[in-house]
Amino acid sequence: MLGTLYLVSTPIGNLEDITYRAVRILSSVDLIAAEDTRTTKILLDRFSISKPMVSYHSFNERQRAPELINKLLAGQSVAVVSDAGTPGISDPAFFLVRAALEKAIPIVPIPGPAAFTTALVVSGLPTDRFVFEGFLPPKKGRKTKLESLRSESRTIILYESPHRVIRTLTDISTHWGGNRRVVVARELTKKFEEIVRGPVLSVLQEMSKKTPKGEYVLVIEGANVSKSI
Repeated sequence: MLGTLYLVSTPIGNLEDITYRAVRILSSVDLIAAEDTRTTKILLDRFSISKPMVSYHSFNERQRAPELINKLLAGQSVAVVSDAGTPGISDPAFFLVRAALEKAIPIVPIPGPAAFTTALVVSGLPTDRFVFEGFLPPKKGRKTKLESLRSESRTIILYESPHRVIRTLTDISTHWGGNRRVVVARELTKKFEEIVRGPVLSVLQEMSKKTPKGEYVLVIEGANVSKSI
C-alpha cells in the first residue's frame, strides 16, 4: 500500500493561523520534510507534536526527493512544509509532486496561509485579476522580465528579499513610471506588521528611511488601472 504525500500549509507569522487539520496531519504522519527543521521544530513544539524530520529545501530537493519517494512507496506518510506559507509557492515542492505523480502516489493538499494572497486582499488594488511572479531574477533576465510586465493590466504580485527591495522599487519606478501605485507589506500577521501604500516614488522615499528587515510582498497596480477605477 502506498503512503500519502501531504502538502501542509503553515502560518506565515502568527502561529495561531495554523488550521486544526494541519495540526492533525502533522501529528499523524510518519515523517515531516521541512525547509528548515529548526524553524519547523518551533511550530511543532508549540502544538506538542513530536515527529521525525528531514530537511527538504531548494539546495537538496533533487537529491532528497528520491529518498522521500522510496518511503512513500514503502507505505510511509510524508508531510512537506516550508518555513512559512504554502509549499510550492516560491518554496520547494514542485519537483517532489511531479515525482510522486509519476509513481501514482496519493497527494493531499492541506490549505492555509500564503503571503501573497494575504497582502493582496489588504492592498486596496483590484483583486479580481492578478498575476503572481514570485521573485524577480536578481541579475540575468531582470530587465527583460520588468519590460515584459510593464504593460500587464492585472495586479502584479512579487516577493522580495530585504537586501533587494529598494532596488526593485527603484526598477519599478524606472521601467513602469514613478506614479505606478504599489503596496509594500512586511512581517504580515506578526507583531511588527507593516504595510506601506502609494505611488512608487513616495513609497520608495518612505522605505529609504527604514532598515529593511524580513521578507517583503510587493503588490503593484496593473498598467492603466488608475484610469479605469
